[in-house]
Amino acid sequence: MRKAQLARPSADLAPQRLRVHRLVMLHTPILETAPRRVWRWGSEADTEAFARQLAASPALGDAFIELHGDLGAGKTTFVRHLLRALGITGRVKSPTYAVVEPHETPAGLAISHFDFYRFNDPLEWEDAGFRDLFAAPGLKLAEWPEKAAGLLPVADWVVRIDALDDGARQVQVAAPTPLGVRLLQDMP
Repeated sequence: MRKAQLARPSADLAPQRLRVHRLVMLHTPILETAPRRVWRWGSEADTEAFARQLAASPALGDAFIELHGDLGAGKTTFVRHLLRALGITGRVKSPTYAVVEPHETPAGLAISHFDFYRFNDPLEWEDAGFRDLFAAPGLKLAEWPEKAAGLLPVADWVVRIDALDDGARQVQVAAPTPLGVRLLQDMP
């Protein structure tokens, strides 16, 4: 009697599957040991001031920032203030339905603002060209990154925004990469 054999994945899919598995496995240990800081934003003016300080950092240009928090925590508000501080004018909207909104600063910095809240199918990743966007130079901001877990590179900053009972926000930032550590050092 012959033993059943599983079909081997095609050569073009095997590395991708291994890579996705490896990324998922790397995120948790990195975040547990990453340098971190905590801020309190008592008002939207504090959010705006934080965004201006971050925008002034020379290291921001090629950063990838993940934004975590419940609905209404202030993720999009923070992104809006950061984009304004970087010189983006006009309407800054959440990319909830489009998944990504591209921007470009007057200085030519490309910015991709992702919102993976409605992201359900990993095949969308390739079809939408997200791999190319993340490989290109520029700032990447991702709301609801856990919906694309395993597909995203390791973030330079992992930001968690929590609404407090008094209306303020607690903001925790972990910096798991050398670029993220430089960004953290640039913040007062």
